[in-house]
Amino acid sequence: MAQTYIIRVWMPDRPGALGALASRIGAVGGDVTGIDILERGAGRAIDELVVELPDDALVDLLVAEIHQVDGVDIESIRPAAEALHDPRVDALETAAVLVGAPTPTAAIDELCVHGVRTVGAHWGVVLDLANGSIVSQVGDCPPAAWIAAFVAGSQSSAQVSDGDAGPSDVVWAPLPAAGKALVMSRNGEAFRARERRQAAALARIVDTRFRELTNVGRHDHPSSRH
Repeated sequence: MAQTYIIRVWMPDRPGALGALASRIGAVGGDVTGIDILERGAGRAIDELVVELPDDALVDLLVAEIHQVDGVDIESIRPAAEALHDPRVDALETAAVLVGAPTPTAAIDELCVHGVRTVGAHWGVVLDLANGSIVSQVGDCPPAAWIAAFVAGSQSSAQVSDGDAGPSDVVWAPLPAAGKALVMSRNGEAFRARERRQAAALARIVDTRFRELTNVGRHDHPSSRH
């Protein structure tokens, strides 16, 4: 039965490397339907490929073929959770959903759901920074106290806003206007630069929407009318 897989590879950042990899994938009947560059540096690139296989029994053979490409290493391979995947279109569709959230609560909930989906996290939460409580959750996550301590430690140790501090398999992004933070994890699989930028961008979209909706609510309140 045909199956779609997400394959993350380290490969030489040089002409011809991707073509050699695609050739090996094609040799086992695989079809590369999407490619996303996650990170580049020091002569290496981390790419994420969406590959359709005609039979899931071919996965082991596919892995063996990829390992035959000089300088290419597989970081992870997993079945696609849903029918994917054009990363650019997927990102636009996600942004459209977040911008169209009808209430502040809906915006926060949609951020949690789509944040996890977009970066392929195992769990995600939106944390209230004022009291350390979880206001939205997807998947099985650590206790709220651990998540709050992680965010606080990341803020104090690096004073960053793009989730670069802390464990590589946890990413977070602030929502300053809402007083909250998006926190997600893949339980052992590192987030790369592009994914961290994605998380930060989604949080900014929702924080802007949260502020807009909150301001509308204030303006509509009877006490604000003259």
